[in-house]
Amino acid sequence: MNAPLQQTQKFLTRGTILLAVLTGAGILSALFRLGFGLGASTNLSDPHPWGIWVAFDLLCGVALAAGGYTMSAAYYIFGMKKYKPIVRPAILTAFLGYLIAGIGITLDVGKPWALWKSIVYGQPRSVMFEVAICITTYLTVLGLEFGPVAAEGLRWEKTRKVLTAMTYPLVIAGIVLSFLHQSSLGALFLLMKGRLSELWYTPILPQLFFLSSIAVGLATVSFESIASSRALRRPPETAILRGLARGAQIALGLYLLVKVGDLAVRGRLGLLFAGDLASLLWLLEIGIGVILPLALYSSEAARQSTSALLWAAVCVIAGVILNRFDVNFFSQAGARLPYFPAVTEILITVGLVSFLLLAYRFLVFHLPVLAHEPEPVGRT
Repeated sequence: MNAPLQQTQKFLTRGTILLAVLTGAGILSALFRLGFGLGASTNLSDPHPWGIWVAFDLLCGVALAAGGYTMSAAYYIFGMKKYKPIVRPAILTAFLGYLIAGIGITLDVGKPWALWKSIVYGQPRSVMFEVAICITTYLTVLGLEFGPVAAEGLRWEKTRKVLTAMTYPLVIAGIVLSFLHQSSLGALFLLMKGRLSELWYTPILPQLFFLSSIAVGLATVSFESIASSRALRRPPETAILRGLARGAQIALGLYLLVKVGDLAVRGRLGLLFAGDLASLLWLLEIGIGVILPLALYSSEAARQSTSALLWAAVCVIAGVILNRFDVNFFSQAGARLPYFPAVTEILITVGLVSFLLLAYRFLVFHLPVLAHEPEPVGRT
């Protein structure tokens, strides 16, 4: 077992203090939004009803948190035992990611105190209702999946045993729920035919959202592993990182094949050479988020150091973020007024990300998140 971090390192650093300050600024901005409403605190409008809180906090947050279900599936379902050291951190990251997504969407709703009505009185045929149910349920599932770690840290042995016995049902439920809402977030934009550029609007948009979530989930876990090992001065999990890189390569290759093939089948490949904003955004998104990381993952540098793997993961993450922004408002037509988030919107988003990093560091320091028993020699 690894030694607790609080025995070897200091929790409070200049970086930690900065994260706390940014989190505080986000809290104050959230209170301002709740006190004075969306009109006073955002630049949202009828042409742009969904801004940065939906584009980043929800769409990107949910996608980047996909490492939770990908790692759980790899370890528990497919028996890839070498990934055991990163299962706990991946589940924690996913839990925090879905938590900030939930906070972001709560602040985005005009009357957040009535948000419970969307579930109790929701329409079963509504995609948004399905997303709300799945994300709420999956957040609960992630909390229960992380429960054994918390119980172990608090030395609640009976609770740990009960929660551990629920692991496989929870993992299966998490995978099913993730498949549903990762794809359904894409289905939301099927209602925007005529407004969303045909480079993105496609009947298989839900499937593309799901495929990209697999790639970015693996990339995010890889980024997290490398970044945390450097920040916490721990040796990198080289074998694990190479496995994640291979998985990300396969997911990216499949995503590229399906995305380009869809354009060809629909007779829309010519739109790539139109020279307008939509074509430039599409080429930038694929160039940064797919082509470049595929090249980096295949390079000799990726086999010799973790730096190339880190940059490849950054590219995948940047590409998916750009994709979600493109779909949410960059590539949409018909909006008369330009949209740029207000200072309050930006501070809340920065505050939520800072809270995620701060909470992750706190929990890693005080719970056995990074502790694991080594696997027997010869097992994969």
